[in-house]
Amino acid sequence: MSAEGGTKAILAALAANAGIAIAKFVGFAITGSSAMLAEGVHSVADTSNQGLLLLGKRTARRKASSTHPFGYGRDRYFYSFVVALMLFSLGSVFALYEGIHKLAEPEELKSPLVAVVILVIAIGLEIFSFRTAIVESARIKGGASWWQFIRQSKQPELPVVLLEDAGALFGLIFALFGVGLTVATGDPVWDAVGTIMIGALLGVIAIVLIIEMKSLLIGEGATESVLEVINTQLVGGRVRRIIHLRTQYLGPDELLIAAKIALRPGLPVAEVAQEIDEAEQRVRGSVPDARLIYLEPDLDRSETETTDHSR
Repeated sequence: MSAEGGTKAILAALAANAGIAIAKFVGFAITGSSAMLAEGVHSVADTSNQGLLLLGKRTARRKASSTHPFGYGRDRYFYSFVVALMLFSLGSVFALYEGIHKLAEPEELKSPLVAVVILVIAIGLEIFSFRTAIVESARIKGGASWWQFIRQSKQPELPVVLLEDAGALFGLIFALFGVGLTVATGDPVWDAVGTIMIGALLGVIAIVLIIEMKSLLIGEGATESVLEVINTQLVGGRVRRIIHLRTQYLGPDELLIAAKIALRPGLPVAEVAQEIDEAEQRVRGSVPDARLIYLEPDLDRSETETTDHSR
């Protein structure tokens, strides 16, 4: 994912959510709808979240230091994890609390048509934001399904924005459902039901994001397809085979590769160094994220053992 693409999606979501949040709180002040209040808090959380994602992208660009020799790339994972926690606490938990409270003590809506108009406008703005996230994600998704993209992407921002926007859009639909049925039936219980539906939806999305961001923050290795490319590029010349291979993403665009490689016995030190340099060049040429490569040369003991047994 290009930095520009991720930033574009984040800025589109930030602008949309900031405007929508103001409209929702105005709607709540006029109507007293719990669904509008829950959606307003949700939009405030989303707006703050986009600010955190931008902060993470900025702090991750800091240069490596003696205390952080591998750099600060994981800042993007940390702030994305904080975003998931905020979505759960400020979005889901608050909406569930408000919905259950209004379910126990229903209140009549004032000027419900105002809420309907605001929700329809908000849906239009959210569709714009969601479409931007889909377009930017589709550029790097390749042949993977959307679920695979969310589960396997090492770039945290687009999956986060994608799920946030999806949650915001469906949350607005649930709010419209609750307010609409309240208008149609005259029963304010439906407004509370819509609020609870919003809370449940945000809870599911937040848990998915928490699980995925926690995995990235702890440290994930390369995918099977990338590992195949690394294996293919490492073996060649006088490199007979890979004894073992370890990979880990230090940041979305920085992959650490450590491998022990088996070389033909009897090679001079100069040729060993040359083989290591050439193997690194082959890998970097095929895997752009391979920033740090550490190769440990070893003898191809399987070949030595075979020779000894044949004597």
